[in-house]
Amino acid sequence: MRELKIHNNKAYFILEKFLISKFESGNVLNMDAVKAVRDWLGSDHVLKEQHHFLFCETIEDVEFEMLVDEKEK
Repeated sequence: MRELKIHNNKAYFILEKFLISKFESGNVLNMDAVKAVRDWLGSDHVLKEQHHFLFCETIEDVEFEMLVDEKEK
């Protein structure tokens, strides 16, 4: 089962979590490596927590129209 994360009123499926330290060289964060992992995973969004990057898939809002059964009127 995939983990769900809500951030700024948007919903995301978490594809993978990686420690931020995996993307650091000394005290410098290698954002090119973060982007490369994002692309490799097919992720469309990356969230940063205290110790992890969350590589996510955005759950798009669903547009719908209420259907009413004519018999119920």
